[in-house]
Formats: sequence, structure tokens, C-alpha cells
Amino acid sequence: ARALTPQTAETDAIRFLVGTQSLRYDNQIHIIDFDDENNIINKNVLLHQVGEIWHISTSPADKGVLATCYNKTSDTKVMTCAAVWRMPKELESGSHESPDDSSSNTQTLELLCHLDNTAHGNMACVMWEPMGDGKKIISLADNNILLWDLQESSAKAALSSSAALEGKGQLKFTSGRWSPHHNCTQIATANDTTIRGWDTRSMRQIYCIENAHGQLVRDLDFNPNKQYYLASCGDDCKVKFWDTRNATEPVKTLEEHSHWVWNVRYNHSHDQLILTGSSDSRVILSNMVSISSEPFGHMVDDDELSDQEDQHQEEKIKEPLQDSVIATYEEHEDSVYAVEWSSADPWLFASLSYDGRLVINRVPRALKYHILL
Repeated sequence: ARALTPQTAETDAIRFLVGTQSLRYDNQIHIIDFDDENNIINKNVLLHQVGEIWHISTSPADKGVLATCYNKTSDTKVMTCAAVWRMPKELESGSHESPDDSSSNTQTLELLCHLDNTAHGNMACVMWEPMGDGKKIISLADNNILLWDLQESSAKAALSSSAALEGKGQLKFTSGRWSPHHNCTQIATANDTTIRGWDTRSMRQIYCIENAHGQLVRDLDFNPNKQYYLASCGDDCKVKFWDTRNATEPVKTLEEHSHWVWNVRYNHSHDQLILTGSSDSRVILSNMVSISSEPFGHMVDDDELSDQEDQHQEEKIKEPLQDSVIATYEEHEDSVYAVEWSSADPWLFASLSYDGRLVINRVPRALKYHILL
């Protein structure tokens, strides 16, 4: 397996979706519910009969709707296609008890629509408009950016605009992220060693970071609180942080992994917490305080302090906290292709390795209280 996503619209129950990559069997989407109080994982399985799943993303507005990118073989050619699906009604919201015998009642996903890519090439990923009503999605297909409008309760996808990557050679997007800032009018894409920003209204390029990494850029993520900050990772084993207004040099670079870094994710609530997953089989949680939205910790109101505390507090504020690796998780024995934060609990995250092992972890308690208090 290599596809993992939180169920974005579910903000009460801790829930992740995992897509499988099996060549011999029907592929499946596993709905993973984590019961925090009892430390139990419940699982429901949905059949995804069209092919192995390379990417999965969920609607920000509708718990039951998701999109997958999957392989389809036709006439000796393998195409990566994309489709929008609905899960069965009774599985839409989280925290279900697992059925005793899960093999007998496997259900199937309902196909809402295909994102037709016959003219555009292989789909790399599908992104939903972050703050939207779940009607706008962007897919990256080879060297095309396609903006779709989902109509008639998502049963039809109309292509509303597109842009193509121009240049020498076979240019192909590897990944992209839709920015939650600027009224959701910007996306960032990665192709080869380059990161580009695009305006979704004009479909024009607004910035370009060439040679952002020494080798292929694998993944991107936007800081949820600082509108110009973007993280990237790649095959040069590095994670880099950029200010897109002046992207000649990265603001910070992390060099903790010893192989390709497949995934980088900002915590949605506390942007100093960064998760990365790599084919060195490790997941690393870093504390990047210096470039976060609270580089000096919480600012304390002067009136609340006595004189003695006052001096002490001032000294404390002058001293920015140090960036550091908080924890390295080594429960995986294979390449970690995906890491994701829970959309319901900001202190909880999941990681997925190619051998199909899903691990759920928490931010260490001491750090959690350090951030909160």
C-alpha cells in the first residue's frame, strides 16, 4: 500500500483511509477508525475493483466522497486514471464498531464520475479545494493541470480550465498541493527538481523555484498559518522550507533522512510540528519553531506579570526556541510512502509503509504540554 489520507470532513472521530496496491486481488480501501479511549483500531473494507491505488484524497465538505488515482490496463498499456467515489451511507461517519466477521460483508464503492484524462495523460494526484464546498478539484495529469467542477451531486465532472507545463523533454508533475490561503486561488506543483506556483483563476504561473532539490521533488505542503511558507521534500534526502516571495534560497533545510523523502506534512493546528516519511523506513517528527507562526512561544500580556516575572519573561521571549528532531519512529520495516495528521486530533498521526503496515502514533506528551501551556 502507498495511499493514505485522513477523512478530512470528519472532525470528531479519528479516521484514515488506506488504498491497496495488489496485482493479484481486487484492490480495497480500508476505513481505519481509531478508538482513542480504548486504544483499539476498527476496520471496514470497501472494494475498489478498478485497479491498484496510487493516490487517495477525501472531500473537505462531504464525509462520504473521495477520489482515487489508480492503474488501469488496456491493450498492453497501463494508464493511471482518476475517479470520484461515494462510500456506503452507513460508513460515512467515523467510530463504528467493527463487524465480527469482516470478510462476509465487504461492500463496494459507488462510482460518481471519472475525471476523463484520455487526452491529458497519467494522473499523478487529485486535490480538493481546501475550504470549499467539495465541488472544485484539481488533478495533475502528466504535464497538465486540470480544474474540474463537480456537478449534480458529484455525478458529473466538467473541465472548467486547464494549463500545460511547457518546456523541453517529457515534463511530468509528481505532486501538488492546494494552498489554503489567498482565498484558495493558488496551488503549488512539483515536476522533476522544480516547484511552481499557479493562480487557479488565470491558470498562469506565479512563481518558480528551479533546482529546489538536487533530485526529484516528491511532495509539498503549505504552512496552515503562514501564507507564503511551503515545505518540500525529495530524492536528495532533504526537507526544505521556502518563503515563496523570495525563493532563491530555502529558509531552512532538514537533513535527517538517509534515503528519498516521500512525504512532508505540516500539523494543521501547530505549524511548528512537521512529519516526514522516507524510504529509509523511518518517520521523523521535527519541531521547526524558528519558522513557525509562534517562534517565541505564546506572547504573554504584560499586565498579567509581576515585576520579577516581567524581567524573567522578557529574557525568555528574547531567546527563540531551538529547532530539533522530536522523535524518530522505526516501527516500519519497509519504505514509508505516506504520513498524515488526523483531521480530528491534532496530536495524532498515521504512517503507511509499502508492506501494508499502518502505524498510528501520538506526539510525545511532554512536547504537547510544552506547546499548549
